[in-house]
Amino acid sequence: MWRYHDFLPVDKESAVDISTGFTPLIHAKNLGRQIGLDHLYIKNDSVNPTFSFKDRPVSVTTTKALEFEFEVLACVSTGNLMGSVAAHGAKAGMETMVFYPADLEQGKILGAAVYGPTMVAVEGTYDQANRFCSELADAHRWAFVNINMRPYYAEGSKTLGYEVAEQLGWKAPDHCVVPGASGELHTKIWKGLEEFEGIGLIDKAKTKMHLAQAEGCAPIVEAFESGNNQVKPVRPKTIAKSLAIGNPAAGPYSLEVLRDTGGTGVFAYENSIIDGIRLLAETEGIFTETAGGVVISSLKRLVKQGKIKKDEVTVAFVTGNGLKTLEAMGDFVAPIETKPDLDIFQTKLSNRKD
Repeated sequence: MWRYHDFLPVDKESAVDISTGFTPLIHAKNLGRQIGLDHLYIKNDSVNPTFSFKDRPVSVTTTKALEFEFEVLACVSTGNLMGSVAAHGAKAGMETMVFYPADLEQGKILGAAVYGPTMVAVEGTYDQANRFCSELADAHRWAFVNINMRPYYAEGSKTLGYEVAEQLGWKAPDHCVVPGASGELHTKIWKGLEEFEGIGLIDKAKTKMHLAQAEGCAPIVEAFESGNNQVKPVRPKTIAKSLAIGNPAAGPYSLEVLRDTGGTGVFAYENSIIDGIRLLAETEGIFTETAGGVVISSLKRLVKQGKIKKDEVTVAFVTGNGLKTLEAMGDFVAPIETKPDLDIFQTKLSNRKD
């Protein structure tokens, strides 16, 4: 991602870089065939160093924190962010603290703890933890990447827009389907496309920026559907914990992008999220976390509603790895149980096929 350093508000020479970015843009022919799209692409950011897109904003923010001579790097997280902050803090040699809701998935907790930060489990929802950390940011000179460092943090996600345009041959797609939590990623991908248009690297960006949220936490989508300009906070109740932000900081800006680009706010039914995970895995060999399940399920709804046409270039964003949310899969595996005997196995295999 640091190939785009001229567009980022930091000094490249001091970049805290763990080799983030330029992740694959995959022509998803199998998935596209199933849902009725000829030009469907998956932007797979789950292969970043800490297995999520968060490495982009955190790389920028950690670099800026060093420029500002902070000694402590911190965050409040629904999961993916804390792993990235812990890794970048280790790389930068900074004391690191991560705060998270106490009911978070174990995969995400362990994925952060391995880097050696101070781990703080906060009782309550993410929004309650966020308010608590806002108080801490006022009380201590700590660089909270998504609170007092947020203006720099947000800029890192622009690089997803840059990469998609470059990987498509210096063109903007017709549609982007982006998972929505705070709404920041949605707005910054669009900003990246606009900036490339502004300097002439791509023709006019006419991309429709769709936002996908989970049914159990869809405050931006609800505001979009009701025609409101303000986002009403909700109490999250979803298996997609990385999207469980009931009071999204960039909600109003995300609404503006939806309306300005002709995009659609859409939610995935809770009982369809796992189906979305399985569909992507079974067609394209990509194992995504629950946020990706929300994106794929929402993508199917957009196609069914006629919002995306068969011949339009569409990019769906997969932002985290499925190994982080194994608990959500439940009792997914139902193996054939057999003795090491050929006849017994062949009989059981035939019964399974029947």
